[in-house]
Formats: sequence, C-alpha cells, structure tokens
Amino acid sequence: MQQYTLDKPDNLVEILEETLAKFSDRPWLGTKNKKTNQYDWVTYGEAAKRIDAIRGGFAKIGVQKGDGVSIIDNNSVEWAVCCYASYGLGARFIPMYKAELVKIWHYILSDSGARVLVVRDREIYEKVKNWVGEIPTLKNIFIIEDDGPESLAELEKLGAANPVPAIHPHPDDIAGLIYTSGTTGDPKGVLLSHGNFSSNVHACRKNQPTLDDNTRTLSFLPWAHSYGQTAELNTLISLGASAGFAESPQTIVDDLLLVKPTLLVAVPRIFNRVYDGLHSMMKEKGGLAKTLFDMGKEAGQKKRELAKQGKSSALTNLKFKIADTIVFSKVRQKFGGNLQMTISSSAALSPNIAEFFFDIGLPIYEAWGMTEISPAGSGNNPDSYRIGSVGKPMDKMTFVIDKTETGPDSRDGELIIYGPNVMKGYHNKPSETAETMTADGGLRTGDRAYIDNDGFVYITGRIKEQFKLENGKFVFPAAIEEEVKLIPYIEFAMVYGLNMPYTVCLIYPDFLVMDKYAKENGLPADHEEMIRDPRVEKLIFDAMQEQLKDKFGTYEIPKKILLISEAFSVDNGTLTQTLKLKRRAVVQKYQEAINRLYQEN
Repeated sequence: MQQYTLDKPDNLVEILEETLAKFSDRPWLGTKNKKTNQYDWVTYGEAAKRIDAIRGGFAKIGVQKGDGVSIIDNNSVEWAVCCYASYGLGARFIPMYKAELVKIWHYILSDSGARVLVVRDREIYEKVKNWVGEIPTLKNIFIIEDDGPESLAELEKLGAANPVPAIHPHPDDIAGLIYTSGTTGDPKGVLLSHGNFSSNVHACRKNQPTLDDNTRTLSFLPWAHSYGQTAELNTLISLGASAGFAESPQTIVDDLLLVKPTLLVAVPRIFNRVYDGLHSMMKEKGGLAKTLFDMGKEAGQKKRELAKQGKSSALTNLKFKIADTIVFSKVRQKFGGNLQMTISSSAALSPNIAEFFFDIGLPIYEAWGMTEISPAGSGNNPDSYRIGSVGKPMDKMTFVIDKTETGPDSRDGELIIYGPNVMKGYHNKPSETAETMTADGGLRTGDRAYIDNDGFVYITGRIKEQFKLENGKFVFPAAIEEEVKLIPYIEFAMVYGLNMPYTVCLIYPDFLVMDKYAKENGLPADHEEMIRDPRVEKLIFDAMQEQLKDKFGTYEIPKKILLISEAFSVDNGTLTQTLKLKRRAVVQKYQEAINRLYQEN
C-alpha cells in the first residue's frame, strides 16, 4: 500500500494555530443581526477563546481522546468552536443535520458511540433528552440557545475556570465521522482522519492559488457534509479567510448584498435557478432589455470562441460592452459586486450554464469529490479549466479508470482514487469497507469517468444508476436529466426505463414559471388540475423533445412524461441532504403511475 508524505501542518489543530499566529484580529465568522440587518463578525482570536473554554469544559466532564462529540445545528459560530474544541482533545466530531429525521439522529448517535451531544435549541433538546441512559455511550446534552444548567454557556464557564492545552493529533487519528445520507440503506459513518482532512486542505489551496486571507464567502452549504466542511470551514481557516452565514435559503439574495463575497462554494441548482430566472425575466420584459440581453449573450459566446483561436472582433467587443454595462453588470451586482469565482460540485453542471456565467464575468469552476475522499478529488481553476470537465486530479492523488464493468473498448469506466485523502473506512461496516476499498488502498468511487489526453476528468454517470432497456441498450439518466432541467418550465426530472421498451421521464414543473404561463393562457391555476391538462403536458413534452434532439440517441429520449405536483425534497425522502436523487424512493413512490405510462397506448 502506498505511503504519502504529508504537507505540514498535518492536523487540523495546528492549521488553526498557524492562522491564529498570523490573523488573530481578522474577522472569521459573520452572523446576520436581525435588528440591524447587518452582519456581526467574530475574529479568529475571539473564537479561539471560546474554543479554549469549550475544550476545557469537555475535558472537565470526561471527554478523552477517541470519544465522540456530536452536534445538531446549522452552520454557526458554536458549530465551529465545538468542532475545533473536540479536535484539541483528540475527540471525534460527529455533525448531524438540523433538518433531519429524529430516527436518523438516534441511529447516528448510537452507531458512532457519541459521548456528548450539543443541540441548537430546547425544541431539539426535548426530542433527544431521554436518550441519555438509553444510548449507552451518551452522557451529556448541552443547549446552545439556553442559559440553564444544560446550556453550552455553562459548559464554557466551567472550561474557562479549568483550562487544558490542546493536543496535536497524529495524522492517522480520526478527526470525525461524517454520515453519508446515501441514496439507499442506513447512513454510513465515513471515518476521516486529521491527515485526510489536512491533506485535502493543502490540495484545495494548491488547486486555487488565488485564494488568500482577503477571501470571503457566503456560507450556505451544510458543514454536516464534507463539501461544506472542507471548502467553507477548514480551507478558509487555513487561509485566514472569512465566511458570513446565510440566514436562510430564502434570504440568500439579500445576504449576498450584505456579505459581498469574493468566493461562493455552491451546487449547480443555485446557478440553474439564476439562469432560468434571468431568461424568464428577460422574456417577460421584452423590448430593449431582451434585445440587449440576447445581443450580449451572443457576443459573449462569439468572444469566447474567437479567444480560443487567438482572435478578437471590435464589433463583437462593442456589442458585449453595451450589454455588459446595461444588463450583465446588474447581474454581478446581485451577487454582491465582489464575486471573483464560484466553485461548483455535488452534481453535474450544464456546460451551457457554465459558459453563460463565464461570459458575463462570473466564472464557475466545476470540481468533483465525495465524502470518502475528504471530499475534494479534482477541480478546474483560473489557470487550468475545461468547461464540461471536473478539472484535473488534485495534489498527491492518482486517478485510475477501471473498465471491468464497462468493457475494454469503452471510453469510460469506474473511477478509482488513490491518495492521502482516502478515508480510513466505514465505521462498524467492515463488509461495506471491503467492497469499496481495493486491496492496494484505492477507493472505488462508483462514478463512471474518463480522462482526456490533457488530463481533464469527465464524470459520465454512476455505475449503479445506468439501466438497460428491453432491447439491451444502456441508458445513463443523469446527463439526460440535466439537459431536461435546462427547460424553463421544469425544476426536477428523473428518467426511468429499467428493462422497459423505452424511457419515460418524471417531471416536476417549475410552478413559478408555469403559474404565469397558466394565467396568460387560460389554464387551471390549481397545480393538480394544471398538470392534468393536456395542453400543459403537450407544452412540456414538446419542449423536452426539442431540448434533447440531436444530443441523445432516439432510444435514450423519453417517449412519455409523468407530471407530478410534489417536488423532490429531503423532507419527502426523494433527495439526500446533499440534494442527490434517491431513485429507488422516487420509483417506489410513483410505481403505479409509471406502470400506467407503459400500459397506455
């Protein structure tokens, strides 16, 4: 098994200590003040005092190296200080989503063997308080928004009076368990060490060398997932950078104007919505605004194509400048006016959308990763990018394409990764660990991919998500779904066809768009009635056919659609916490309706 030389610092405690030595007085975390509608910022030094106090408090109640400290909270100052207080004792930090089923909280606490639980408020506390004693390892529960004896504030007071120095964990010591929500079965606790996390922090910084202590982001990705935890928390700490917390998904537009981020770490859905919203707004405005928008979009595309050939056009540049001044500059201002780049991961980003944002001065650099690799694996950056790819492998990582499943003549195969960021295994799941890890320490990702001659990686789907039609041809649904979701009338789509004569597509319309269309065209306002109207079905079906033609084989393009009135969501069990589609859950939910599609002529 390959050994790796780790860059220093090789643990998260020393990464924070290095930053404190240089940037103690700099703002770190910002929280929106609802009274002033401004952000209140905590410096690194101020947060470090709380980390020291909570570490002392944890030690005083008996937390030792290897113990588990868990939290149920959204991203917050308290989340960060509890996390790093745990690391300073060599304890394992186990985050859980606040918007999660109670039974999942119970499962994670039981499976992980957590000793301490921190919760946001008394409402959560009332749901979990009886678990002390019921879960053998769980000894203490503390409440953040409280001032009683069970409060985090009391624990801080206890720790301030009984300080203990931070230890420097060994790179192989487990820093945390991150439970993957998974598209099937129980969550799996991914064991990630200090060496896993720290190596990934160094790799992310090398991949994005323009980031520095002046970098600021608006934090809205959950730190309970590895993507947000590494990209928004650990890497920003290593830079001495800052993050303001989005108040809620509904306030992100306003929060961007207040925080004025230079960097966004996001998922494609954010850009899909902005892209669709812009095009719908311009279509509605019509007239000069739409003419300028279309002119600028066309000029931006032509500028990009000419630049690839080392050419330029004065007329094209003039057209773009006019549109940029009047239209595109206002779009940039909506993101706070300072945005220099966005990193997008977690799902495929349509090349059309990436090109559009590049053209208007909001570059999106697509990356790829998964929790089991801490999580960043590859990424584009300003010096090396190719739209449509997920960039090149990051520092110290080796990517191998295994064509066992796809055949030796296939362009792609299963992606296997080697590197110091590869997990230590799944907690309490030796058989799942053995299935995922190769004998020589590689990680089977389950993703289909290929690598071009220049080293750029392209993800083509999931090995297990492909399905075979009745005629024996394979269909990879993800690419079709991403293309379908570019249609303004559509918010969610899922392609199905396992062992069937043709594919069908389940579609949840974008009702913000459809409501307006229905009003203008005399269609039912009620959503259930609307989706049963043949005119609506024809509108969406025809738009889908037009969008997919010439891009996919005729056997791949859905022959029928099923319009649904309930969105795919975490709450109804059809999406994971990271917004990945739970295909089995969707099929189970709509199986009868799907069967009827195939029975109808």
